Amino acid sequence: MKILVLNGSPKRDQSDTMHITRAFLDGMKDAAPQDIHVMHAIDQHIEYCTGCFSCMFNGGNCVHDDGMRIILEEILESDLLVLSFPLYCYGMPAPLKAIVDRILPLSSMKMEKVGDRYEHVGQADFSHLRYLMICGCGFPNSRHNFEPAVMQFKLLFPQGHTILTVPESPLFNVPSASVVTEPRLELVRESGRQYAESGIVETGLMDRIMSPMIPEEQYAAIVNEGVKA
Repeated sequence: MKILVLNGSPKRDQSDTMHITRAFLDGMKDAAPQDIHVMHAIDQHIEYCTGCFSCMFNGGNCVHDDGMRIILEEILESDLLVLSFPLYCYGMPAPLKAIVDRILPLSSMKMEKVGDRYEHVGQADFSHLRYLMICGCGFPNSRHNFEPAVMQFKLLFPQGHTILTVPESPLFNVPSASVVTEPRLELVRESGRQYAESGIVETGLMDRIMSPMIPEEQYAAIVNEGVKA
């Protein structure tokens, strides 16, 4: 499988969330060989979308001549598009959002009704693509934190999406927390194996991955004590 990972964290490989993403991809590789390319959004030259819609009238040609052309080509050549990012203000970091805004050339201005809403008709064939969102955050719970990012991802990619949201993700960059992070990464690795083999992850396993690694109150106390120091 050809996999394109768009890492939205400005920390690049040191991202808390990338620990989770690497474990998932390792699980996929346990099941079968994978062709994986990781792009760090912060390193790409991507101009902001101006909303001129030229690309939607002009066969997908954008007014900007930058790195987005290559990214779009690689997206269309991939089997799985992974958005890996930490939660910033309940959404994705700006460098990744700039890329997501610029996928507009894949669609035309023409729209059609799909279910109970309207969607733009594609200018390219990406029906083969599957989509994976892996998102970590520094809060100790999943409730009332990830919902805006999850909803945006589902609206962007209504078909073939899988979503992992993991609270307490800064623990993955704390060596002394390995007693709780290593077992959690093993669960993530198992989810990657399941995904590679069947295209889905068992609901019970997803629930375990997306639960706090340590009690919420304990995590919050540790963070607050660190702030005082």
